[in-house]
Amino acid sequence: MGKPEKALLEVQWYKSPTQQIPVQYNPTEFTLDRSVQIAEIPIPGLDSPLLQFVRGQNEKLTLDLFFDTTEGGMGADATSVTTLTDTIYQLTKIEPQRHAPPICVFYWSENFPGDSIDAAHLGNQTRTSFTCIVESVKQKFTLFSSEGVPLRATLTLTLREFKTLDQQLAELNLQSPDLTQNHIIQRGETLSGIADQYYEQPGAWRSIADANGIADPRRLAVGTFLTIPPLQ
Repeated sequence: MGKPEKALLEVQWYKSPTQQIPVQYNPTEFTLDRSVQIAEIPIPGLDSPLLQFVRGQNEKLTLDLFFDTTEGGMGADATSVTTLTDTIYQLTKIEPQRHAPPICVFYWSENFPGDSIDAAHLGNQTRTSFTCIVESVKQKFTLFSSEGVPLRATLTLTLREFKTLDQQLAELNLQSPDLTQNHIIQRGETLSGIADQYYEQPGAWRSIADANGIADPRRLAVGTFLTIPPLQ
């Protein structure tokens, strides 16, 4: 079995060449934190509230990176470890043209968590890397030369998942207008608003009204179950 590939951060600077920052030592572990937001919808008379998916949330990747420059000596000519750590620390700084920190991609190997997602059911959501913005960097310096030059450090990085709207729509490939779905009427909702939510066509409200026998679309009872038929 060969040695693992060297992990690296690829920095996509605004209108500048892409920069690759290899880590000095591969991390011994990293943590991925992913969750979705679920809303509870209370219905009078039911034993428990109904659960409704609201939206996904950005994934977080947390890892520690170790840096050391003692091989170059620890005396008066020692090299500061900040020559290595500052290349990571700068990724939290704001680019003047973009008004935001740079977009980064964390690579390690092709067998990155998420590379085996079932493509038959989840379409284009597989991955072999982690596109992100560096959300935080915690620097811990643990060794110094006699002149006070830092020679060893551990950086704790938190990377926040980054995706544009177009990327998310392409990955999800949502097809809800072709499927029958259910909806519970909430206070203040209208049939045209519901049609816009499921079909992106407010004028398609009549299909929902006909499927549910609604004679007066202006009188919707809160808590009523609606069948959202597929658009033909």
